[in-house]
Amino acid sequence: MRVFITGGTGLIGSAVVAELLSAGHSVTALARSDASAAQAEAAGAEALRGSLTDLDVLRAGAERADGVVHLAFSNDFSSPEALARGIAEEGAALAALGDALVGTDRPLVTVSGTPHVAGRASTEDDPLPTDGPVGGRSRSVNHVLGLAAQGVRSSAVRLPRTVHDEGRGGFAGLLADIARRTGVAGYPGDGAQRWPAVHARDAAVLFRLALEQAPAGSSWQAVADEGDAVRDIAAVIGRRLGLPVESVPQESFGALGPIFATDQPASSARTRAALGWQPAHPGLLDDLENIQA
Repeated sequence: MRVFITGGTGLIGSAVVAELLSAGHSVTALARSDASAAQAEAAGAEALRGSLTDLDVLRAGAERADGVVHLAFSNDFSSPEALARGIAEEGAALAALGDALVGTDRPLVTVSGTPHVAGRASTEDDPLPTDGPVGGRSRSVNHVLGLAAQGVRSSAVRLPRTVHDEGRGGFAGLLADIARRTGVAGYPGDGAQRWPAVHARDAAVLFRLALEQAPAGSSWQAVADEGDAVRDIAAVIGRRLGLPVESVPQESFGALGPIFATDQPASSARTRAALGWQPAHPGLLDDLENIQA
């Protein structure tokens, strides 16, 4: 299969590109810089120069492909305004990709987060929240899933709050970055809230399975660890960085504070049973032992 991927040079995207190539697919990766293009080509993919705002480039990439995987996001969480801009940019990009595939029965695999459900672990059947600071991303995902009625084999892989590799990535990686900057390995509240997690290379396998097998309009959860307590995550970070571990005000985490403070475990039981997905790489707490000061 000829696959067009956005975000193919990031932590998750690099793992997805490697997984697709190892499975015999060919890959064209959107690259917004010479460095990204060189990285994609070194990995064995073809580079297509452009960014998420280059909608004609996105349409052309999708039209030439047998399937599309969307992973790119601005990842600017510096302010609510910056986050909103990134969400709007992604929504327009997904609309362009979807339009190019209408009536083709080709797969479009997009990405979202696992939803929060009060009092229990979320499942694949739970709806994504369409309000709150990241509600716009959920609305974009729902639009993509709705393209199933227009001849697109659309699906969504729901990623947990931390997708990690060698101690890097996700919300745990952000906690480590904040700890380095502030000198405290902090967590909001009592730290009992749980975050689900998955290794990037395990998530990559699920993206491939969704591309190859997922029915139109379906959602899947890339969850290996159902929920690690945030204070346990912070404890490993503090020990590895030689920093104190303590509760800090939710406001210390900026726009992500309310999300950081929420208990949000997630299950992947249906995903494992239906697609045969079995995580095989280290869990989050073990992987965080690779954090470097």
